[in-house]
Amino acid sequence: MAADHNDAAMNLYGLDLESRQMVIDMVIQLRKKLLTRETILDLDKNEIFPEDIIREMLGPEIGLQLLFLPEAYGGMGGGARDCCEVTREMARICLGVGTAFFAIQLGADPIVVGGTAAQKERWLGAIAQGNSLVAYAVTEAGAGSNLAALATKAEPVQGDGGEVKGYVINGSKQFISTGGYADFVTVLAKTPEGPAFFVVEKGTEGFDQGKGEEKHGIRASNTSPLTFRDVFVPVENLIGGVPGQGMQQANKVFGYTRLMVAAMALGAADSALDIAVQYAKERIQFGAPLAEKQGYTHKLVVPHAVRLEAVTAFMEDVAEQLDAGGKDLQVEGSIAKLFATESANRAADDAIQALGGYGYISEFEVEKIKRDVKITCIYEGTSEIQQNIISIFRWKKTRKTKGEFYEAISREMRELGDGGGLLGTCAHALNALIDVAHENRLTRSQHIMFQLADLMAHVEIGASFVRKANTLAEGRDAEKIRAMSRIFAAEVARLTASSIPLILQGTGLLDGLKMDNFFKSVAYDELVRGQLGVINDMDTVADILFERQS
Repeated sequence: MAADHNDAAMNLYGLDLESRQMVIDMVIQLRKKLLTRETILDLDKNEIFPEDIIREMLGPEIGLQLLFLPEAYGGMGGGARDCCEVTREMARICLGVGTAFFAIQLGADPIVVGGTAAQKERWLGAIAQGNSLVAYAVTEAGAGSNLAALATKAEPVQGDGGEVKGYVINGSKQFISTGGYADFVTVLAKTPEGPAFFVVEKGTEGFDQGKGEEKHGIRASNTSPLTFRDVFVPVENLIGGVPGQGMQQANKVFGYTRLMVAAMALGAADSALDIAVQYAKERIQFGAPLAEKQGYTHKLVVPHAVRLEAVTAFMEDVAEQLDAGGKDLQVEGSIAKLFATESANRAADDAIQALGGYGYISEFEVEKIKRDVKITCIYEGTSEIQQNIISIFRWKKTRKTKGEFYEAISREMRELGDGGGLLGTCAHALNALIDVAHENRLTRSQHIMFQLADLMAHVEIGASFVRKANTLAEGRDAEKIRAMSRIFAAEVARLTASSIPLILQGTGLLDGLKMDNFFKSVAYDELVRGQLGVINDMDTVADILFERQS
């Protein structure tokens, strides 16, 4: 089913479209059989980790975990595009269950990217057979995203001949998804040569899988502390067979795993917006459905639908690059995660508002979705960590290319319609802001860097959206995407126009005359005029989303 098939003149790793749809259809069927609405609400209310259901999903009848495993070890060989779509569909049902499933994939990643052939055969084979729940054990009390503070240690144990025969692990991990139920974990620990991943099996002496945490959301997932007290593992359990390679192995998958978290957030937001749209069609207020009122559609639904569609276009680009063998996409993964998770969180919040009092009642689901989706802004690196990564590395990229990175985007966008010209102006203004920030050492201000990160994310996502809009044929869906692309470009222009005075005047950097000169150099008037027709475009999108007669 997997193939390195030719797609748009590129060899892309992953499933053919028919096989991908088969897996998606299988997930949809889970809602009808194993994960009904009533079951999901019960799991949330009673904070139940559905171990039996998860194991059934891994069993021979379903085998959902085969999607992300290589064919050589019994899997289907799904690529990033496949995993994104299936993960998103799973999160539409329940983000808690989706997190439990994602934990297996995350736990397997160090083995996939760094394991020896024998380790892959053993451990990935066990996952493929449906015998193993897996957890990824990295986070510690003092080492969340800052892995330099890692405290868990793995001391080598030598045999009679002086060779290393194994390691003794001591330390603790916290916030480990599926940690309390995992059959084995991939744990990061410090060796004398540097961090390394090890496989530790359930039941190993000294390995304690603690009680699950009581959580605000994703209550259908398990989140447990893990403790290692003189836990001996044989050298065969050192992933890759060479100590000190753990950070390289972790970095190899950051772009991918953060893309998956973004997909999970979007799935939850999809579900929240579906509920809000359906409610608006049925709810009559002052003689007309809410679906006909701009105070509902243009405030609580359309902006979120636009943002989700915009970041979807960006994620499709990143996933395609990954499936084409692309490397060093950590920044792209951070952009996807930052924007998708923050957008999804806002969408879920407004879905509660959209349903009014009903939105606050558990049986209408949106309050659960809001509680669930917040974690996506936190795990796999908080939004602030992503802003830090984006701003630092894109600043360095801009300096290294002498401004060509964003100027190339600017030139490309100016040749395209559906918001492209406006995006081009935004990209040029962003480039100028980065230059001024660099020359005046504003890069030392974390607040300024976070502001730049938000602009960078918007511009790059907007560019992907414009490209997608300009490739579509005619039709109702194409009309929606093009209108959304223009709406998003207008949003980027608003953000750019407000960020310029905040960064340059807020720091007291430029006086009135210098500010006027900067405004002229970045065509500030074009940014201000970028809202032309945006309300009409929102009307068009609302007509399509709510199936109104236009």
